[in-house]
Amino acid sequence: MIRHHLSYTNPLTHFLDITITIPDNSQQELYLQLPAWRPGRYELQHFAQKLRGVTASANGVAIPVRKVTKDRWIVETGGAENIEILYSFYARQMDGGGSWLDEEQLYLNGINCLMAVEDRTHEPQQLQLAIPDNWQIACGLPEIERHTLLADNYDLLVDSPFIASASLKKETYTVAGIPFHVWLQGDCRPDWDRIKKDFEAFTKEQLEVFGDFPVQDYHYLNEILPYRFYHGVEHVNSTVITLGPGELLMTPALYKEFLGVSSHELFHTWNVKQIRPKEMLPYDFTGENYFRTGYVAEGITTYYGDYILARSEVFTAAQYFDELNTTLQRYFADRSRDHMSVADSSFDLWLDGYKPGIPDRKVSIYIKGALTALLLDLQLRHATGNQESLDTVMRHLWEDFGKRGIGYTEDDYKQLVLRVGGVEFEDYFDRYINGTAPIENALDKALAYIGCTLRTEENALLYERIFGFKIVADAQATKVTAIAPDSPASAVLSIDDELMAVNGRKIEQNLQALLADMDLSQDIELTLFRKKQLRQVRLQPSQQTYYTRYSIAKRMEATDAEKQNFKLWLKQEF
Repeated sequence: MIRHHLSYTNPLTHFLDITITIPDNSQQELYLQLPAWRPGRYELQHFAQKLRGVTASANGVAIPVRKVTKDRWIVETGGAENIEILYSFYARQMDGGGSWLDEEQLYLNGINCLMAVEDRTHEPQQLQLAIPDNWQIACGLPEIERHTLLADNYDLLVDSPFIASASLKKETYTVAGIPFHVWLQGDCRPDWDRIKKDFEAFTKEQLEVFGDFPVQDYHYLNEILPYRFYHGVEHVNSTVITLGPGELLMTPALYKEFLGVSSHELFHTWNVKQIRPKEMLPYDFTGENYFRTGYVAEGITTYYGDYILARSEVFTAAQYFDELNTTLQRYFADRSRDHMSVADSSFDLWLDGYKPGIPDRKVSIYIKGALTALLLDLQLRHATGNQESLDTVMRHLWEDFGKRGIGYTEDDYKQLVLRVGGVEFEDYFDRYINGTAPIENALDKALAYIGCTLRTEENALLYERIFGFKIVADAQATKVTAIAPDSPASAVLSIDDELMAVNGRKIEQNLQALLADMDLSQDIELTLFRKKQLRQVRLQPSQQTYYTRYSIAKRMEATDAEKQNFKLWLKQEF
């Protein structure tokens, strides 16, 4: 058994001291590997940059250890049977995938800092915490003795984050005999009755999709923060959610986000933790794990996260449509949809998937993935007369791949959809998954089956609609953030131009109000700074509109059959 011991001397430094004890060594050279990335965020994160002072010893005597790559070490053991590795880790990143140490808590994602002993990752791993006696531990791993956790292997160890503190709150609800623990760390006033009622409802609905649950229990580890924040990360039988501000937890806006991220992360317990792309079974933590099915792993999960809340009546249909409409606005906010397919964008996650990148280059696998999942769900229902749906596909993925521990390929998923819906779904993959065809007409037609429509709305922001540029404005500056291709703005403006005046009037976070008071049938003159140089440019209004807004709405003239289709889809009255 490999043993990991965590301690600290001054929590305000945020340095955590880690000792790895390696018994029964028979190697002259021992290799240690720190993960280069974490599941749930498909980019290299270089965790090794937060380690300090890696040393090794055998029988109390120092032995040589040196790096051979940025996150791999070799230990010259001299054949010693028992080896100790010591180092410090800087735990000061408060988000769903980070770690944090202070005087009130130790929150740790082991994948950030716990080294794997090569060729021994299959062995049990013990994690012992030197923390105050009155601290409790929230974690998906069993606590075999006070403040000591046990994992069956290294992958499970680093896929089981924990929060340890004296101020944890916990309530448990049970569905199908499975306990689901909701842990809260941080200042807030939870309405536990409401939380448990809503969580139980969406959990039951998710179990109905798949039939059973992959693990014996589940833990929602919530870091409730005193400032605005939103992030969640999935794990084998838990999730870490960072959310704030805590005093607003039960207000409609933040509570909606709390429900949304919790439902999303629970769905991941099946989809990606068990139903996993073949390229990631097993995970290779040493480098990129390229895959093209992010639209399944993340896109379908994004769709179901909110959809399940409506199906379980935690959300009203109107609340759910609000979420769908937000997704639509994000999708149509730029022209990236014209340049890279959602499958190619999945592959390129490892390049720049979580960065703004250059304008209009790639689509979000979360956003387009969710919309293509909605499209597929409705098309399958239409093609099969409501006999089959995306639920059918997900159940088959679970039964045929997830349960059996087999990774699915891109073609496996496609063939499954074709088997459920028919060969006409080749077009779906060619156009909307592997291609960049516009989705609007297909989505509108699919929505018609449930008595709804994809509606276009006039963009109220004049600088977006008439001139084709977006801005961000605060008390210091008004800056150009995006420009529509072939728009009037594209001929005279550049990203990061700082706008100072329009037609001689100073802009003070009020560009929309100034434009609304002007004759926009004429050119306007913009005064701006570009690279600290003052410039003046003229913008011509266009008859074409830019940054069109879309929304999904019910059709007043929907037929009784369409209303029935709506009810079968959403489990709510039209």
